[in-house]
Amino acid sequence: MKEVKAGRARSCSGVEIPLIDLRSQHRALQPRLFAALRQVFDSSVFVMGPNVRAFEEEMACFFEVKHAVGVASGTDALTLSLAAFGIQPGDEVLVPSFTYAATAAGVCHLGARPVFVDSLPDGFNLDPGDAERRITPRTRAIIPVHLYGEAAPMKEILELAEAHGLYVVEDVAQAAGGRWDGKLLGSLGHAGCFSFYPTKNLAGCGDGGMVITNDDTVAERVRLLRQQADASMVGGQKYVHPAVGYNSRLDELQAAVLRVKLPHLESWNRFRQKHARRYRARLRDSGLGLPARSRDGSHVYCLFTLRCAQRDELRQHLWECGVGTEIYYPLPLHLQEAYRDLGYREGDLPVSETLCKRALSIPVYPELTPEQVDSVADAILEFIHSRAEAKTEEAVGH
Repeated sequence: MKEVKAGRARSCSGVEIPLIDLRSQHRALQPRLFAALRQVFDSSVFVMGPNVRAFEEEMACFFEVKHAVGVASGTDALTLSLAAFGIQPGDEVLVPSFTYAATAAGVCHLGARPVFVDSLPDGFNLDPGDAERRITPRTRAIIPVHLYGEAAPMKEILELAEAHGLYVVEDVAQAAGGRWDGKLLGSLGHAGCFSFYPTKNLAGCGDGGMVITNDDTVAERVRLLRQQADASMVGGQKYVHPAVGYNSRLDELQAAVLRVKLPHLESWNRFRQKHARRYRARLRDSGLGLPARSRDGSHVYCLFTLRCAQRDELRQHLWECGVGTEIYYPLPLHLQEAYRDLGYREGDLPVSETLCKRALSIPVYPELTPEQVDSVADAILEFIHSRAEAKTEEAVGH
């Protein structure tokens, strides 16, 4: 069997449809991006400059919150948010097991304990019922991840948090611009954490992150901590440090890039949704598990992720057809070596474990053409039909 490489596909026909293509987006914006970068170089202000301040203001306005604080990465956004809420060693934080490792890492960096939660049986996001069963007197916060661009069940999560006095820190790394009941994701909990990694819906040209919140105290604490807890960041004296801080500033160059891109976020998300509708129409009778339908159309499809019992065989077939794919994620966090000391065993979170064996993401980036979407769907249906024919032949043979 040929090796399947992550992200890009090799086509026997010479045609490639990569999982993600950043070049086309940047070509379209190149004049504005280059002008923005040139302005930064001309000013020679590379750290905590006017673009960072302006981008923070623009993000706060876009998300209709009081504060937006730029940091160095999405992981730092989670870590600093939790630190601002006073999470410390001995505390427990509820975290989905089926997510990227950064969600739990933010908890561990503070010496707290991630308590892993299973996923909903008909989707990918955290199961509030399972979360409630895992609450103890040490539980201080819950991190709902809006995985793949789909809103987590925020009504149930917010009710659970209120009933038990928990902080809600939204992980919006894969869902910038998504909504829940009309409200933008990240603005519903006590804080929202964003990553601007190049593959996200709102993407920089490197690492970057942001915390949004309506809590004045939390915003001030994050501003303090992100720059070595220098008191001058919150109106105090320079080189006076009331706490141990971090080196976690959003770069001026990244802020300049993101300011160019932010006005396009909603239109890019609409293209993602359009592609998803086309996939859904083409694949509705395929027997594959398709992404859950948002009741209000708010899913923003950072990834279009299928569930297939023959996932690895489908991935190999798509590779041979020139279609890029990726597995997000092949091993749940509760079974990772990094968290072995927490005592989880195989079978503890069965839905998450099954998703890791079946999830496969296919191209859905905004610049795809309808013809490319159809080509991907055709390749998937070819696999489904070939499997069905093989089963029929086997049945006849017996």
